[in-house]
Order: sequence, then C-alpha cells, then structure tokens
Amino acid sequence: MSVTPCGFTRTPEKGLARLHWGGTGWAVEGEPLDVPAPRPLRGLEIEWPDARVPLDGLLDLAAAGVPLTAAHAPPWVPEDLAALLTDRDWLGHAADGTVRSLADLRREEHSVRLRRLAHPLTVVPQVSIVMATKRPALVGQALAQMERQRDVRAEVLLGLHGVRHEQVREAVAACSLPVRWIEADVSVPFGEVLNRAAALAGGDQLAKWDDDDWYGPRHLADLLMAASRTGADVVGTTAEFFYLEPLKATVRRTTFASGASYPSEVWADHVAGGTIMVPRAKFHEIGGFPGLPRAVDLEFLKAAQKAEARIYRSHGLGYVLRRGLSADHTWQLPLAHFLKVAANQWRGFRPSLLMETSGLPMEPA
Repeated sequence: MSVTPCGFTRTPEKGLARLHWGGTGWAVEGEPLDVPAPRPLRGLEIEWPDARVPLDGLLDLAAAGVPLTAAHAPPWVPEDLAALLTDRDWLGHAADGTVRSLADLRREEHSVRLRRLAHPLTVVPQVSIVMATKRPALVGQALAQMERQRDVRAEVLLGLHGVRHEQVREAVAACSLPVRWIEADVSVPFGEVLNRAAALAGGDQLAKWDDDDWYGPRHLADLLMAASRTGADVVGTTAEFFYLEPLKATVRRTTFASGASYPSEVWADHVAGGTIMVPRAKFHEIGGFPGLPRAVDLEFLKAAQKAEARIYRSHGLGYVLRRGLSADHTWQLPLAHFLKVAANQWRGFRPSLLMETSGLPMEPA
C-alpha cells in the first residue's frame, strides 16, 4: 500500500524533532524512521549530511503529511523541494488558543504542499465535472472556477434545472473546457437532473460540483491524488470552511456539534457533497444519484456504503461552502450552528491560502 496522509494530526501534541541521516537511512532523534510515528509532532527539522544521500525516506514522510522544514538545502536537493523545505513562514504562527489562531492551518497548508510534490500522479485521468443548477447567473462564475483547475483533464456536464440553454449560452461559449448540457423541467427531482447530466460523461472519474461554492485550483488534482494513493472508491473533502454571507465572516470547523473530532485524511462514511468524486464505472455500480429533490449527496453516500464502496475524506483546504439564510440551501442549518462548531472564526472572506484567491471568481466584496 502506498504511503498516505491517512491519520494526519491537525493539532500537534509536541514540538519539532530532528530528522537526520543515520548512516543507512533517515532517522528521527537517533531512532530508525517509522513514517507514522512523527505525526503527533509539529514537524521535523532536517539536518543534512555532508554527502548526497537518497531522498526516498524524506519523500515518504512528505507523502504521509508530516511537515518538514530546513534552514537551508544542499545543491543536490531538487529545486522545487528545496524551496518548500526552506519556506518557514508557517513556523512564524504560534498556537494561542484563540479562534483567530492560524498556527494549525498554516502547518496543514505546508503539509499539503509537500504531499503534492512528494508523489505526483504519473497518469492523469479525465474528470467529468457534473453540476446541476437553477441559477443561470452563477453558471459563468462556476465555469471560471472549473477552468482554474490545474493538472487535470476535464469536461463539464451541466444539468440546467428549470433553466434554458439560451440563458447561459454566453457563459458556456466563453468557457475553454468542453461543455455539454441537458435541460430539465423544474419539476424533475434534483438527483435525476444530476443523473441525466452524468449520462453524458466520457471521463474516467465523475466529480460533483456545486454552483455557489468556491474551489481552489488544485481541488480536482488533490482528489485524484487521494484516490490514487488510497485506492478509495469514493473520495471527497471535509466540509470545513464556510463563508457566512449575512455575517460577512469565515469559519473553520474541525469538530461535530457533539464535540467529537471531525478529521480529514480518514476513511469515513461522509464527505462534503459538493466534492464527491467517483470512478464512472463505480458510480453506475452504486446506482447513480438517488432521484430525490433533497439530501441527494447523503443518500448517495449511504448507497455507496451498501455497495461496499470505500469512502475516503481528504483535506478541505481547497473548498469553501457559501452559507446564507438556511432556507436557501438543501443543507438547512441556522447560521448559529456554524458559529457553534467553529474552531476558527475570521472577519470577511478568509479561506486557506491553498484557495489562491487572487482573481477568484465569485469572491465576496
């Protein structure tokens, strides 16, 4: 089984430890390298040997999500890896126990960047992005976010739900990705609209997309990486970052309302509905989306479990859910709920740096 970040620790229990060459391999404070063992640490500080040595063990740590850092890097370290290892900005944030603390977030961002570099995909599957919408005004912005996706081959399948193609013609024409669509009467259940759009798919993977949320430029690539490294049948992210429009505030949740931990990088029965990715063949084996007007994502995941599909929940740093008044969403919870479960809270639109918000379509004022 490939090395994965499964079991990543969001909040470290200990500080930095020393990673060094032990003569025949990498070691942590004199002990032979055991990849899962350093996960409770804030990270590992690299002490380079005088001569060139293999980087395999170091890259395994990076793929496992262990944050690595170095004051410098010798010339024999690849330039892109050296740049990440010597970027120590994340260490400048101290955990202070407040809702505005950035320490854990910046550490996890650094971890994700290292994971991406450690084991890039050698074969990139084609992704069929499936989106159903009743809101023609949002289509152009959603398509623009799909165009931002890096390191993936993608096509777009639109389910126009009570919307005519003429209403989105200009947005579709402006999109550089291949776009196909179906039109469905507003009376057709939401899940059935998704299925009709998905029937047009030619890609290896189906990825569900919500029209009013925000996606980082490596959203799809990160899901493909998670699927490849874990062998999961269904992958998705945490529903972790929320922008509360009426309050003009961003919250990050890392626990359930019960107080139980809501971790990423775990095998689970739930992922954020707007991030579901599944191989096309497995999608049909599961039975497609349930033909329901609401709770489509939840019921699909239940059906996936009944079909014995393995579900993996990856990091949620490249995804932000928009929340207005509860009546505006199929997931109907009051804004007070999101404030209650918030581990972090910031004024304005404050997503993870992995969202790369410069020029982001739909960015709030």
